[in-house]
Amino acid sequence: MLRSFRQVDVFAETPYHGNPLAVVLDADGLSTEEMARFANWTNLSETTFLLPPATPEADYRVRIFTPAGELPFAGHPTLGTCHVWREAGGVPRDPGTVVQECGAGLIRIRDEGAWWAFAAPPLLRSGPVEETFLKEVAQALGIGRDEIVDAEWADNGPGWVALLLRDAEAVLALKPRLVPADIGVVGLHPPGSPHAYEVRAFFPLGGSTAEDPVTGSLNASVAQWLLRTGRVTAPYAARQGTALGRTGQIRITAEGPDVWVGGHVITCVSGHVEI
Repeated sequence: MLRSFRQVDVFAETPYHGNPLAVVLDADGLSTEEMARFANWTNLSETTFLLPPATPEADYRVRIFTPAGELPFAGHPTLGTCHVWREAGGVPRDPGTVVQECGAGLIRIRDEGAWWAFAAPPLLRSGPVEETFLKEVAQALGIGRDEIVDAEWADNGPGWVALLLRDAEAVLALKPRLVPADIGVVGLHPPGSPHAYEVRAFFPLGGSTAEDPVTGSLNASVAQWLLRTGRVTAPYAARQGTALGRTGQIRITAEGPDVWVGGHVITCVSGHVEI
């Protein structure tokens, strides 16, 4: 069966500088095994499948797969899927907000004009990182434990551990070995810079360490952490992907208890796939 297909670039202001995402529309009837096989074949960090909502509050349902398995939530797939759904003619129940249903529950998304933004979901795990594990992470990153200024669990689905280093230069200098978990590393840029901080995201994959170009879920939980601890004030922009030759731009705003994570989405490929 031929199904509509898009490949988009998320958190990019120009094509091919952000994080690519594959989106299969009209995915009703596909089995979990078929979705997983196709996501493994695309070999992108995530592939999503659009489905009718199972709850009356949602506008659509999405399943999110990496090449290795399914995720309950991820940030750049959330923005990219919403963009594709609207581009394909989707109309939200609430004209001001799209409601996405995923494994993590209902996620609010809004059109900011030039970009999309999602409301950061609540953390599944937060708080300090165990010292023995933190030493293991530091060793995997090739740095001393004393080079980590602060660390917290920042898990909103993928399982992130977030580390704060002394500055953005220290983040860009990292040359990790095999990391033991999904690790997000941030460092502040000097005052007056166009970006508040630099972000890198590392995760174990097939016996080695992979780096994600631009990571919505990590930027969401890092924003919640840094705003709560007073290290940044919103609105601001973060940068990610520099070490990979990308120019990812993540826009953070805060309204009361809500943190919104935004970025541009560009459609790069449009067609059909047979699954």
